[in-house]
Amino acid sequence: MADILSLHDAVARYVDNGATVAMEGFTHLIPFAAGHEIIRQGKRDLTLIRMTPDLIYDQLIGAGCAKKLIFSWGGNPGVGSLHRLRDAVEKGYPHKLEILEHSHATMACAYEAGAAGLPLAVLRGYVGSDLPKVNDQIKFIECPFTGERLAAVPSIRPDVGVIHAQRADRQGNVLVEGIIGVQKEAVLAAKSSIVTVEEIVDDLGATPNACVIPGWAISAIAVAEKGAYPSYAYGYYPRDNRFYKEWDAIARDRDAFQAWLEENVLQAGGEV
Repeated sequence: MADILSLHDAVARYVDNGATVAMEGFTHLIPFAAGHEIIRQGKRDLTLIRMTPDLIYDQLIGAGCAKKLIFSWGGNPGVGSLHRLRDAVEKGYPHKLEILEHSHATMACAYEAGAAGLPLAVLRGYVGSDLPKVNDQIKFIECPFTGERLAAVPSIRPDVGVIHAQRADRQGNVLVEGIIGVQKEAVLAAKSSIVTVEEIVDDLGATPNACVIPGWAISAIAVAEKGAYPSYAYGYYPRDNRFYKEWDAIARDRDAFQAWLEENVLQAGGEV
């Protein structure tokens, strides 16, 4: 059964310097509160994994937490580039960031393989792509049954999986509602997992075929109200589109970013 901890204690217990950390959530339920706690605790040399790194990874990278990024697309949705990510890759600020790029399909397959305890994922893909030229983790194998040439990549099995969800019950089970990406796979694939939730309830109120992650698969649950803000949490609060637009100017300038980080994360210890 998952332990119910404060977010501070959950991050302190499970996120070590040098860890491989997957923080997932697709369009909503993005674990901003957990990411900010990682920044406040000054975690370093992290390998960050995410299918679609957006603002929270821009913040983690700009704060100097990351040494490597494994991803399939990165950007500020609907706005443009991640400028702290670009600064790290192009100019080594605050230090050089190694990147390993995959396709969306590969990332999803690799998470699924990791959740199943498999060492690799196999898929049809990368035909005509240049990614294998710059990503040495992409290999090609022959199907032993058909002779077909297939792509193979290592499964994703992070040290820590971090997600945000709507609610958990007192037995440690978690309900994820709305658009679901690879949250459950990230939790099942990880050695340890942290789930932040809007609230803890007596009854999840789960409908048939709902996505319920069982408490035995989760290491820690932490209440973090508005823990996905400025992304949205279906049924709780909307996306703050204005902040995503404002982030472009903040992230472009190193001093502006540092001032924002100091005021809104390091000192405030709260929401964005």
